[in-house]
Amino acid sequence: MGNEAIVMESDVLVVGGGPAGTWAAYTAASLGAKVVLADKGYCGSSGATAPSGTTLWAIHSDPQQREAAFDKGLRKGNGLASRSWLEKLNFYNDAGTKKLVEFGYPFPTDDNGVPIRRSLQGPEYMRLMRKMVAKSGVKILDHSPALKLLTEGDRVSGAIGVNSKSGEDWTVHAGAVIIATGGCAFLSKALGCNVLTGDGNLMAAEAGAELSGMEFSNEYGLGASFSSVTKNYLFHWARYYRKDGSEIENANKRVLAAELMNQPVFARLEKGADQIKSAMRQTQPNFFVPFDRLGLDPFVDKFPITLRLEATVRGTGGINLIDETCATSVPGLYAAGDAATRELVTGGTTGGGRINASWAISSGCMSGEAAAQYALSHGTAGRKTTGTLKRERYASNGTDRSFDTNEIIGLVQNEVMPYNKNLFRTGKGLVQSLNLLDALWKHTGNGLVKHHDVKHVIRARETAAMIATARWMYASALERKESRGMHVRDDYPDENPGMRYRLLAKGVDEIRFRPQFH
Repeated sequence: MGNEAIVMESDVLVVGGGPAGTWAAYTAASLGAKVVLADKGYCGSSGATAPSGTTLWAIHSDPQQREAAFDKGLRKGNGLASRSWLEKLNFYNDAGTKKLVEFGYPFPTDDNGVPIRRSLQGPEYMRLMRKMVAKSGVKILDHSPALKLLTEGDRVSGAIGVNSKSGEDWTVHAGAVIIATGGCAFLSKALGCNVLTGDGNLMAAEAGAELSGMEFSNEYGLGASFSSVTKNYLFHWARYYRKDGSEIENANKRVLAAELMNQPVFARLEKGADQIKSAMRQTQPNFFVPFDRLGLDPFVDKFPITLRLEATVRGTGGINLIDETCATSVPGLYAAGDAATRELVTGGTTGGGRINASWAISSGCMSGEAAAQYALSHGTAGRKTTGTLKRERYASNGTDRSFDTNEIIGLVQNEVMPYNKNLFRTGKGLVQSLNLLDALWKHTGNGLVKHHDVKHVIRARETAAMIATARWMYASALERKESRGMHVRDDYPDENPGMRYRLLAKGVDEIRFRPQFH
C-alpha cells in the first residue's frame, strides 16, 4: 500500500453507489458534467436495496387521488412534512420510474399493457442502474470508501479515500460533492450484515453542514430472530404469541419490545395468508430465504421474532437540506437518500419502504441536477489536478491513534440497541448513555488514523462515525422534550405544540442546536 494517492478530477463527485447515488450520478452526467462515483462496496450490489424488494410512493394521474395522497402525507408528518417537498417527491418519482421503463426495467403491466410502477426488485433494479451510470460516462470507483471531504475556504472541493481491495489512496478534486452513502443501522456483523455507519453524516458535519431530525432515529425493524432481513410491511398479516401460546393483543412495536425484554415472542403470518401468500413471495423473495433454509413456513409455523435497530436508515434523521435542490449549508455540498433528512416528506414517522425508495430516486435526481449546474457554472474554481495526500494526512492530530474497534463498536451498540435505552427514552437514561458516548468520542477522535492495514483505517473511521451518529441521536432526543412521531419520551409523553419545528444540530466535538420553523 503506497503512500501516494491516485488523483482524479471531476465536476461532480458522488459518494455512495446505492439508488440515490446512482440516480445522482446518472442525472449529473446527463447534464454534461464529468462525474466520479465512489462506492464503499461494489456499485450495483452493495447497500440495503440491492438484495431486496421495495415498494414505491403511489403515482396518481388523477388530481383528486394525488391531492388525497398529499393530504395523507401531511397528516402523517407530525407537523414537520412539507407539501412542496411532497410535490417534488411525486414529480421526480414519476419521472424516474418512467425513465426506468425506458431503461428496460421489467415492471409488471396492467390489462392495457401499461407498466405498474409500484415496486422494484433490488437485484434487477441496481444492476440496471449500474449499467446506465456506466453508459452515461460516469467513472465508478468500486470498493472505495471516502474518508474525508476536502474543502477550500467555505466550500467543498472533493474527497479523499482508499481502495479496500488494492490499498491505494485516492483523491478526487471536484466542483461539487453529493453525499449519498446511506444511514446508520448499528446492525450486528454476527448476522452477516454490513455495519452501516453514518460515515456520510460525519464527513458532512466535519465540513460544517448541519444535521436535522436525528432524534427520529429509534426505528426498529421487525424480523425473524434468525434473519437479518426486516420487513415491517409483511408483519401486517402477523399475529404474535408468547412462549406459553397466549396471543399478544394490540401488538405494536412498543408492546412487542416490552414482551421481548422478558421472554421470547413468536409470530405467524396468518391474517389472510391464502390471499397474499404468492404475492408476498414474489415481491419480497429475500424475506423467505432463511425460512426456506430452515424448512419453516411463516404462514403455518410460529417463528421467533426480534426488533432490530435501523436508526437513520428507517428513521428520518440526516444531513439538513436548505432548499429543494438538496443543497446543504456548505457551498458545493449536496445530500441524497438516507444520508439526508427525510423529515421534509415524512416528518418524524418512518419513511421505510415506499417513501424512502421514492425519496432515493427523487433526491438523487434533484441533487444530481443542482450539483451539475453548480459545478459547471463555477468552472474549475476549487479543483486541483496536482498534489497528493499521504496516509499520515488522515490523522488530524498527526499521531497514530490505536484502539480496539470491535470493542468500541460493541460499547456503542450496548447504548443504542437495547429497547429500554432507545425505544423507551427518558432524560436520565439519555444523559447516562451520552456520557459514555462522549467519553468514547474523546478516546477515538475522528477515527482518521495512520495504519499500515487498510482494513483498520476503514474500520477506525466507521467506528468513529457510529459514535458520532449515536451522540447526535441522543443529544437531539434529549433536546426535544416531548413525544412526536417515533421519538417517544416516557418522561414527556405528550406532543408539545410549541415544539412543532425541525431541530437542527451542528458540530462534532461540541453539538449545538437551533430550531427551524416552516
